Amino acid sequence: MDRTNAGERAFATAPVMDPEAIDFVRFCHRRRRVGWPELYDEMCAVAGRGLYRGYGAEELSSIGIGFGLFQMPALAGLVAQVVAEDIERRRRSAAALQASLAARETDLLTVAVADTADEMTSSTRRIEPEPVDTGKPDHGALRIAVGAGA
Repeated sequence: MDRTNAGERAFATAPVMDPEAIDFVRFCHRRRRVGWPELYDEMCAVAGRGLYRGYGAEELSSIGIGFGLFQMPALAGLVAQVVAEDIERRRRSAAALQASLAARETDLLTVAVADTADEMTSSTRRIEPEPVDTGKPDHGALRIAVGAGA
């Protein structure tokens, strides 16, 4: 959109919104994780039924949420801000979860390797070779009885 053919209102910065207005948009976005046009329909439905703290369209307009044509640019900007924050929050949560799972997997692998090493050292025993049958009789060692004083 070019400033020459659009009104200045289209390019005006969004006013600072009431935290309760931001909370209303978050509430609607959590109900249906959709973008701007669909979320507008959800917000109208929530306002019509008074699902957000019993607020109707009049109460919502007092906190800065307007559903009229001239309030739509500000509402669309607020929705874009809330959706972007939600996407960023979910991205950070996913990254933290992945890091946590990777650390846990590393810890479990370290414990498993240590346990395996302990088992290998504790179960190590000397294995004696078995005698080989050569076909000749084995007379064994000669034993001679000797007297105690001899």
